[in-house]
Amino acid sequence: MANLDAALKDAMTIDGAIGVALVDYTSGMTLGVAGGTPEIDLTIAAAGNTDVVRAKMRTIEMLKLNDDIEDMLITLGGQYHIIRPLTGSNGKGLFLYLMLSKTRSNLALARHQLRTIEEQLEL
Repeated sequence: MANLDAALKDAMTIDGAIGVALVDYTSGMTLGVAGGTPEIDLTIAAAGNTDVVRAKMRTIEMLKLNDDIEDMLITLGGQYHIIRPLTGSNGKGLFLYLMLSKTRSNLALARHQLRTIEEQLEL
């Protein structure tokens, strides 16, 4: 089991990682951040994605789907943004947000590695 700092550090070792954050989607608060760039405020980007998560959670509820979100992918011109809601009981209401360089990453491998990090995260 990994604590938050170790999990964020592990996520930054994913090929192409630009930045990662753990975010509370009910409040929009960022609980931990690693990486980022001078041009991108990772805290603002992560908090902004709380609206995406909330909207999808509401849609699933309105459709009465008996299912959970594994992850969400936002594809930009030069980046991938992966949003992975935590599934453990301690992670209720939280998600991992990973920004990747499109040219330096392997999307399938990054999703697999982020899932492993999420499974090992102990809050």
